[in-house]
Amino acid sequence: MTLLAVERIKLFTTRSPWWCALAALAVVIGFAAIISSAAPDGELTDVSLTQFGYGFGMAVIMVLAALSVTTEYRFSTIRTTFQAVPNRTSALLAKTGVVAILSLVIGEIAAFGAWGLASAMRPEDLMLNTTAEWISVAGVGVVFALASVIAIAVGILIRHSAGAISLVLIYALAVENLIQLIPKIGKDIYDWMPFHVADRFLTGGPAAADAPLSQAGSLAYFAGFALVLLVISLVVANKRDA
Repeated sequence: MTLLAVERIKLFTTRSPWWCALAALAVVIGFAAIISSAAPDGELTDVSLTQFGYGFGMAVIMVLAALSVTTEYRFSTIRTTFQAVPNRTSALLAKTGVVAILSLVIGEIAAFGAWGLASAMRPEDLMLNTTAEWISVAGVGVVFALASVIAIAVGILIRHSAGAISLVLIYALAVENLIQLIPKIGKDIYDWMPFHVADRFLTGGPAAADAPLSQAGSLAYFAGFALVLLVISLVVANKRDA
């Protein structure tokens, strides 16, 4: 618990987490406002459409997560951390836990805020009546948390803010979609790309009937990818100099 408290203090004494949190909320809720105001009456009937901006919010959260670890490497404060806590795995897991919990909270506030605003702006019934509709809203925080774990793992591996942020953003926002352009096998590979699978978890249901994984399977796959990447980063962090 002491490690978690220390990481919480370190995280919230810098400005970037606050700005990133506000940016993530603004993006997700802002897109919901735009969609709600632009869609013709009677057409906004899918609850998942209220979460249109979640991908952009997730990108901001990944920036927050990457900075939480690369900033320490940049200013060499990570050396002090490892001197105070010789068990590097414990220190890095505590940081990961704090950032993941923060990302979960931000994601839930953003998702329910977007849904609530859309419900207030539209005459259509946007109530959460089915399990799939609940997942499309409540699942955003879970995806944010797992995405933050991936970003932290990348930050530990690369250690440079610009490099880590560039990699996670380019991959999440562009690379996976470009994979579809590979002749013959592109679509098959794309079906197993982690962020595409996470999107399928949120938007699953009848529309994803042909997907190789169920909604639960998609979440487990994305979580497994995040866990494997985190384990690799912890192994590397323990083997090299701080």
